[in-house]
Amino acid sequence: MSDSPGSETVRIPTAQGDLIGDLELPARPLGLVLFAHGSGSGRLSPRNQWVASALRDAGLATLLFDLLTPEEGQIDLRAGELRFDIPLLGARLTDATSFVQARPRTSELPLGYFGASTGAAAALSAASHCAVAAIVSRGGRPDLAPQALGSVLAATLLIVGGADDPVVLEVNRWALDRLARAEKRLEIVPGAGHLFEEPGALGRVAELARAWFVEHFAAAGLRCTGRCRTLNSLSLVPWVLATWRYAVGKTSVGRCACSMQAASIARRRLPIAALRWSSTGRRSAAETVS
Repeated sequence: MSDSPGSETVRIPTAQGDLIGDLELPARPLGLVLFAHGSGSGRLSPRNQWVASALRDAGLATLLFDLLTPEEGQIDLRAGELRFDIPLLGARLTDATSFVQARPRTSELPLGYFGASTGAAAALSAASHCAVAAIVSRGGRPDLAPQALGSVLAATLLIVGGADDPVVLEVNRWALDRLARAEKRLEIVPGAGHLFEEPGALGRVAELARAWFVEHFAAAGLRCTGRCRTLNSLSLVPWVLATWRYAVGKTSVGRCACSMQAASIARRRLPIAALRWSSTGRRSAAETVS
């Protein structure tokens, strides 16, 4: 992986055609966040662009891309149906994940998803079978991917505006209960609507997302030792070693599924992990009002 920063427009191959994306790499990135935009939007979404810029300032690489091909985008403008096709959108995010995992400059980076609105459902759908370290949902509709929730291992942060439609908060609370295998949290931003257009609201989203990704990309740095059966067992010693390495920062870059699962499960099961303070200086809660 190169130490130098870079920016490029990429073409992500899919069975139906290429997707256009913008890949931004700061020097020595801590991880890579793939953005899944909401319905009727695209890679040029000003809100996602703003959040992505804030993440890059924290040393994270970003990939913003269109979930639909140009031809599909034209069809969607007329019919408005593809933007709600969660299996299709999740598959596109899976294609993008495979794309960055195959590129030399990004193949060793821990991965995360940032999903807005319906893009959050696509992120959860893809994460149910892709090895990613963390997910952040902004004003998401996780109820549109109900079958995926129980299979998600990635640490998942659900961010909802306090002034959004009450149904959105309700479905996010519903999803929180069903994310049975993942570290999870619901964060409510007071006074924020669905688009987080109020003063300071999007900044709070960026702050929460940055802290979540940085923390869990560090956890995903536990390198696979080739003893995945041991790491996934209930044996105490491997969990102690895994948690100690994470807690004291003795991590190295790695993105294999067992590394991420070891970090996530060890944090939940062992006292040393349970006593860690969150990056904001307080203990993490399942639901928090900012």
